[in-house]
Amino acid sequence: MNEDKSARYHRLKRRADILSVAWSTVLLVVLVVSGWMLHVRDAAVALSHGWPALAVIWSVLALFLIHEAGSLPIAWYTGFALERRYGMARQGSRDWLRDHLKGTTLGLVLALVLATIVYAAMRAWPAWWWLAAGAITSALIVLLANLAPVLLLPIFFHLEPLDRPSLRARLEDLARRAGARVVGVFRWDLGAKTSKANAALAGIGPTRRILIADTMLDHYSEDEIEVVLAHELAHHVHYDIWSGIALETVLVVAGFALAHGALVWLGPGFGLAGIGDPAGLPLLLLAAGAVSLALLPVALALSRRHERRADRFALDLTRNPAAFTSAMRRLGAQNLAEEQPSRVVRWLFYSHPPLAERLEAAARWR
Repeated sequence: MNEDKSARYHRLKRRADILSVAWSTVLLVVLVVSGWMLHVRDAAVALSHGWPALAVIWSVLALFLIHEAGSLPIAWYTGFALERRYGMARQGSRDWLRDHLKGTTLGLVLALVLATIVYAAMRAWPAWWWLAAGAITSALIVLLANLAPVLLLPIFFHLEPLDRPSLRARLEDLARRAGARVVGVFRWDLGAKTSKANAALAGIGPTRRILIADTMLDHYSEDEIEVVLAHELAHHVHYDIWSGIALETVLVVAGFALAHGALVWLGPGFGLAGIGDPAGLPLLLLAAGAVSLALLPVALALSRRHERRADRFALDLTRNPAAFTSAMRRLGAQNLAEEQPSRVVRWLFYSHPPLAERLEAAARWR
C-alpha cells in the first residue's frame, strides 16, 4: 500500500469536510445575527397567503438553495475532483452532476418533510414540541432504513440478482448460520462510478438483502467475499443498526431540546415572533448541529467498538483469518485506506478501526 498517497488523500478529504462544516456554520450565524432571515421569512409569509406550513416550506427552500450555492464547489471537489485525482472516480463530470442533483433533490424533499413536521409540532405543543418531533424523526429514520434498498439505492445504482449460483448459495447459507434472514443476494453496480469496492447488508426486516459490488465480485475470491459479508452480518446479529438508530434518536431529541432553549431565550433578541417563527430555522439548526458535533466523538467511538466486534464475529463464523487478512489488505489498497492515522484523527473522524489495528486483531485471533 502507498501510505503516503492514502494519507494525502484522506488529509485533503478531512480539510474539505472541515470547510463544509465551517461554511454551514458561518452561513447560519450570519443569517441569524444580520437579520437577513427575517427578510426571508417576510417574503415566505407573503407567498404563503396565510398558510403557516407553506411559509415554512418557502423558508426552508430559500435556506436550502443559499446553502447549496456555497456547498456545491466543496461537494464537487470532494466527490469528483479529488476522486479523479487519485484515480478512483470512473464517471464523467456530467454523470457526477446528475447524481449530485438527485441527491440534492432527495435531501431537499427530506428537509421539507422534516421541517413541516417540526414546525407543526411547535404549533401543536409549544412546550414539548422537541420531544414529539424527536419521536417522529426517529420513526422516519426507521422507515428510511427499511426503504433504502428498494427505493433509495436504485435511484443511484443498478441492482440485480447475483448470477453466480454457487456464491449466492454460499452467502445465503452464511446468513442462515449467522441467524440473519435475508431476501436475496444482489449484484451492486458500483464500478460505473468508482473503482472502490464494497459490500453491504442493506435494509431491516422484510427488505434486508445482501449487496456485493461488482468491483468486489470481479477481483476478490469467494473466501474473501464471504468473510467481508460475515462482518456485515454481525451488525444485524448484534442489533448494531437498532442501537445506531437509538443513538441517533437521543442526538435528535437532545438537539431539539437545546434548540427549544435557544429559541425561547435568544429568539426575541434576534427579532423572532415566537418558537414557531420560520425565521428561527438557522438558530434551530445551529443548536441541533452543536449537539451532534459535540457528541460526535462518542458516536464514532461506539461505531468503532461495533466494528471491532463485527470483525471478531466474522473470524469466529468463517474460521478463515487468512481470507480476512487478504480481504482487508485488498480493500485498504483499493479504497486508499489510511493504515495508521493519528490518535486525534481516529477520535474525530474514524467510524472504523484503522487498517493496521484490524490486521493486528486478526493476527491475534489466529
